[in-house]
Amino acid sequence: MSQSNIKVAVQKFGNFLSSMVMPNISAFIAWGLITALFIPDGFWPNEELAAMVGPMVTYLLPILIGYTGGKLIYDQRGAVVGAIATMGVIVGADIPMFLGAMIIGPLGGWVIKKFDQMIEGKIRAGFEMLVNNFSAGILGAIIAILSFLGVGPVISTFTSMLVAGVDWMVGTGLLPLTSILIEPAKVLFLNNAINHGILSPIGIEQVKETGQSILFLLEANPGPGIGVLLAYMFFGKGVAKKSASGAGVIHFFGGIHEIYFPYILMRPLLIVAVILGGMSGVFTLVLLGGGLTAPSSPGSIIAIAAVTPKYASAYLANFAGVLVAAAVSFIASSFILKTGKQGEDDIEAAAQKMQEMKGKKSSVANAFAGSQGAMPDHVTKIIFACDAGMGSSAMGASLLRKKVKEAGMDVKVTNTSISNLPEDAQIVITQEELTPRARNKVPNAYHISVDNFLSSPEYDKLISKLQFPANSELHEVVDDAEDAGAENQSEAGKFEDLLAPENVFLNQTFANKEEAIRFAGRALVNAGYVEESYIEAMIEREQMTSTYMGNDVAIPHGTEAAKKAVLKSGFTVIQVPEGIDFDGQKVRLIFGIAGKDGTHLEILSGIAVTCSDMENIEKMVEAKTAQEIIDIIGKK
Repeated sequence: MSQSNIKVAVQKFGNFLSSMVMPNISAFIAWGLITALFIPDGFWPNEELAAMVGPMVTYLLPILIGYTGGKLIYDQRGAVVGAIATMGVIVGADIPMFLGAMIIGPLGGWVIKKFDQMIEGKIRAGFEMLVNNFSAGILGAIIAILSFLGVGPVISTFTSMLVAGVDWMVGTGLLPLTSILIEPAKVLFLNNAINHGILSPIGIEQVKETGQSILFLLEANPGPGIGVLLAYMFFGKGVAKKSASGAGVIHFFGGIHEIYFPYILMRPLLIVAVILGGMSGVFTLVLLGGGLTAPSSPGSIIAIAAVTPKYASAYLANFAGVLVAAAVSFIASSFILKTGKQGEDDIEAAAQKMQEMKGKKSSVANAFAGSQGAMPDHVTKIIFACDAGMGSSAMGASLLRKKVKEAGMDVKVTNTSISNLPEDAQIVITQEELTPRARNKVPNAYHISVDNFLSSPEYDKLISKLQFPANSELHEVVDDAEDAGAENQSEAGKFEDLLAPENVFLNQTFANKEEAIRFAGRALVNAGYVEESYIEAMIEREQMTSTYMGNDVAIPHGTEAAKKAVLKSGFTVIQVPEGIDFDGQKVRLIFGIAGKDGTHLEILSGIAVTCSDMENIEKMVEAKTAQEIIDIIGKK
């Protein structure tokens, strides 16, 4: 396996572990607050209320992690089996089973997923609910028993070894060296696995013995990150310098460490600065006897103060650990910034790189988005751009082209892939996740972000901003691919060949969106539109950014690189009356797309116009035959 593949695998693994913890951070905060307030050494000691502390850390938090891990693998059924299985490791050990939950929860989800795939299509009608309930219960019980007998004791033994190792590192003064692993792990999104999977359980054991643990501050210390951001405030350039102060507030007081990752990705050598800062902070904490009574979630200075033992020397030690880490990181970062070359616009590309590493939309990436740019004085061309330039951008262009024509404007509306955006682009419209890439490609254009290609209010806003006199006819054009395809379009480009009744599937149900996309891809393969490899390209495209278009419609298609796997243009339509979740959006109609040489764009335009009206959506969802759906689209 190449170094690049290993890096991608580690990043995906780190993101998966993080995805089990992050949705449950509020539960960690609740537990931390109850601990800080009501334990014997808390702000307001209360024996009755403090009784919640143990059950929450023993049962609530691991079960939530196991439930979330199972759900990531196989939606609700995976979540339930994951939670059942997690009880096995909880009862089978005498320490908090965060790490065990991270292992068993996803395993439970995987087992029930494989079981469902094995029996798919083999259950007699009327017995589905019975089989579903008993299979989840039986498999969950089996995994829970195995976890109780084997996994729990193994992880307990492993944790005991880690505790002994930590004690040895503290005794020999080597604990600061952990920053060499922890700080780079943050950028790889392994921080939650390290913090809550390893450090927290060991720290909780130390709290039982000594009342506090330094381990809670190894990853959560905001000092190294704020040091980097302070250096950018003083010695950065362009957007990076301007955005650093706001990022600093989010990081230091909000505890969102992810906010400073793009600044490090922009200058990778800064990883040395945060490592040095982390080591210095840990050394200070060891020297002064710092530590917390519970994990600091999130890792903000406010959360750290809340779970610091309630005596002056503890506050002094913990705050000193943060300040020393910040100071050392600031000095090292300043030296690196002053002696190296910086580009003014690198921060946006770095934020996009971070989001791509994470494998999903980042909650902080938009903080680095630049300005829209200036609206051109005389607009003659508007370009929709997406990753491949054949799906969502074509639909968006069709809708805006219709609006521009109705307004009587002499403006060319085209679509293309981001990689093919021309340097003279005037107005570029993209999905919000792709805007940073488009802005980096053509920084001088006026950029518009939309989250819904089918019914975005940005279209009407743009029309009103243009304010052109209605004294000329609209040039009916599409992008270069469509022009080239029009010259060579054969009988294969006819409506009935692009969307045939046998490629319309009614009353379908799916466990998750990946299953639905694979179904759409398989239909395209079976119809002879694409090669087998196109299915995985559709999954890869969906991971880049959702193909949800708005109005309960999704249009999964392959990546730009997968165009070579398209044999001829074609569509498949999948009706999902009960709906399927596409990253929080309900989808009831799925249009699988394969486009070659622009021959698919005419019917795609018809789909876009048809689906922009919710009345048409309802008709297609309620349609009883494939021909009904085809007829509705054909009336564009």
